Amino acid sequence: MSKLLRHFIKPLRSIPRSARRNVTGLALLLLLAGSAVGDQPWESLHGEVGRGEVVPLDTILDWLEAHYIGDVLEVEMEREGGYVEYEIKLLGPQGQVVEFEFDGHNGQLMSIEGVRINDMRR
Repeated sequence: MSKLLRHFIKPLRSIPRSARRNVTGLALLLLLAGSAVGDQPWESLHGEVGRGEVVPLDTILDWLEAHYIGDVLEVEMEREGGYVEYEIKLLGPQGQVVEFEFDGHNGQLMSIEGVRINDMRR
């Protein structure tokens, strides 16, 4: 799924906050368009976000922007069983790539992998 977003690399900070909600919604749509999430179509995930069962992507991106310096390189959403997880890769100021994993149901940061992570903290 992430291959759809590889060409959607745009520095997150360069997008005005007022327009970012539309961009992240489009990013999620691009991520899910034409593919199934598990054995459910993407419309099902959209409904879960609408009902508050899954955290919207823009909420996760807002948290990342508030806590870390970097540009979004890739966004992935995975589902196994009923569990939803967001994986987001940021390009840091020193060229480091750091991957963040979030619980899709409550938005909690689950893990961070990469080098010079502390250099990216705000």
